[in-house]
Amino acid sequence: MFENLQDRLGSILNGLTGRGALSEADVSAALREVRRALLEADVALEVVRSFTDKVREKAVGAAVLKSIKPGQMVVKIVHDELVEMLGSEGVTIDLHAAAPVVIMMVGLQGSGKTTTSGKIAKRLTEREKKKVLMASLDTRRPAAQEQLRQLGVQTGIDTLPVIAGQSPTDIAARAVQAAKLGGHDVVILDTAGRTHIDEPLMIEMAEIKARSKPHEILLVADSLTGQDAVNLARNFDQRVGITGLVLTRMDGDGRGGAALSMRAVTGKPIKLIGVGEKMSELDEFHPRRIADRILGMGDIVSLVEKAAETIDVEKARAMAEKMAKGKFDLNDMAEQLKQMKSLGGMGGIMGMMPGMSGMKDKLAASGMSDKVFDRQLAIISSMTKAERANPDLLKHSRKKRIAAGSGTDAAEINKLLKMHRGMADMMKAMGGKKGGGMMKQMMGGLAGKMGLGGMGGMGMPDLSKMDPKQLEALAKQAEAAGIKPGSLPGMGGTGGLGGLPGLGGAKLPGLGGGFPGLPGLPKKK
Repeated sequence: MFENLQDRLGSILNGLTGRGALSEADVSAALREVRRALLEADVALEVVRSFTDKVREKAVGAAVLKSIKPGQMVVKIVHDELVEMLGSEGVTIDLHAAAPVVIMMVGLQGSGKTTTSGKIAKRLTEREKKKVLMASLDTRRPAAQEQLRQLGVQTGIDTLPVIAGQSPTDIAARAVQAAKLGGHDVVILDTAGRTHIDEPLMIEMAEIKARSKPHEILLVADSLTGQDAVNLARNFDQRVGITGLVLTRMDGDGRGGAALSMRAVTGKPIKLIGVGEKMSELDEFHPRRIADRILGMGDIVSLVEKAAETIDVEKARAMAEKMAKGKFDLNDMAEQLKQMKSLGGMGGIMGMMPGMSGMKDKLAASGMSDKVFDRQLAIISSMTKAERANPDLLKHSRKKRIAAGSGTDAAEINKLLKMHRGMADMMKAMGGKKGGGMMKQMMGGLAGKMGLGGMGGMGMPDLSKMDPKQLEALAKQAEAAGIKPGSLPGMGGTGGLGGLPGLGGAKLPGLGGGFPGLPGLPKKK
């Protein structure tokens, strides 16, 4: 979402950090470029003015210009102001009210209210262990109520039965009553939208609010809307009174200005962001992490959280034990490739790693994409059980059969086998007798540095049992212990993913010291 802005700000601020001394003119010139970059990213003019004025006020002081590293001080000020503009601290949905807590979803037609209602209901059910009831108040759009019912069936969440001819306000009152009788903790009201803001819509929203007395009123907005999103947020806030924002399609390739503008204009927090079409693809909004990502500083904590959610701990433990014995077959390799896909593929992982955002373009230029994973998995899937366990069986006739079955050719199969051999040799060196349990020592040493207990003897914590605050503390502990991005074992020089279960070991061949399964990439010079 923020790639264009990230590239522009990155090049501007890198120009500042590369200099030994800065003058007031240098800072002003850089801020002119920052202003232009923000305007091109569709950030509202009033927000851009306020942002650059605050940065200039702090950045041209003598303490900054005469400091040891003035460029880095300016970057820090830009970062801090970006965090301030996005809302300082992440704010989640507030459920501190008498049950049933009413959450009212508002927004224009097509912004993703119904899907977001289903995503929030699923999130509250699974993470907060709440009993949720969803109700569609959209009597205008054809099949809107049926769409919500289908989402309820898909996610296993209760929906209010439809009674033909009822008005939206009557449905809202019935939903609250049904939630009380059914012992539900939360009721989500999916209201109707329009293609644009009009008076009848605002009157209807106000009536629904009066009848249902919602504790949360969430404005769902499409983050690709651009400048108009600011007017949308302002109008809804003035007429209905929103308590928070939910931005959809944050995985799109838009310029991201809506996210930066809406929070600054309304003063209301962005609570959640939709990052994909799947019902699980809804994330909390963390201003500091988003600011880190925009300025190319990566977002290791989010990546660790994602890993903790997506990686099967039992499988990871079993694989770690195999690796400790120096064993690594094609089944293990397939498992690692699947895990990388579930973490968002190469692009997703690179975008969250400090200093690695620029690598995405290099990957694309070299013809590398996440389709490589699919081809490699197709090759492994076309093998027999015996062939996966023992790749030495693969002679010419077998390769011919596998190539036909996977839609690839012998050259790609040979590349995969060569890469697997390199990885298997490394595992033997790390886990075998000669290495003296090098992997175990390396993991244990890292854990010891950070004061952490072991995971199945591997010396790493069980990430699945850590909450976000503990993960933040873990990141700070790592930094305090002198473990800087790029120095953690487990991902070579690619920065900070060392020791995540199931993500392989240090300096995997194929990416010049990085990820498994990626042949043909030049090493970083």
